[in-house]
Amino acid sequence: MADGLRDLRPGTEVLVLTRPNPVGLHRVTIVAVEGPRVGVRDLEALDRTPIVDVKPVLGPPSER
Repeated sequence: MADGLRDLRPGTEVLVLTRPNPVGLHRVTIVAVEGPRVGVRDLEALDRTPIVDVKPVLGPPSER
């Protein structure tokens, strides 16, 4: 698991896939990486919603 987190840095945008049903797709910004935990902002999901996958955002950064 740690290998999958090694390139994540605060300020990086990623896509988070959630699965309460239907699958949710959320473009978020990483604010902290502490061991196996990754803090993000702009995630629109309820607490304890399972995370299915995290993917990099390809292309220019969004305008926030």
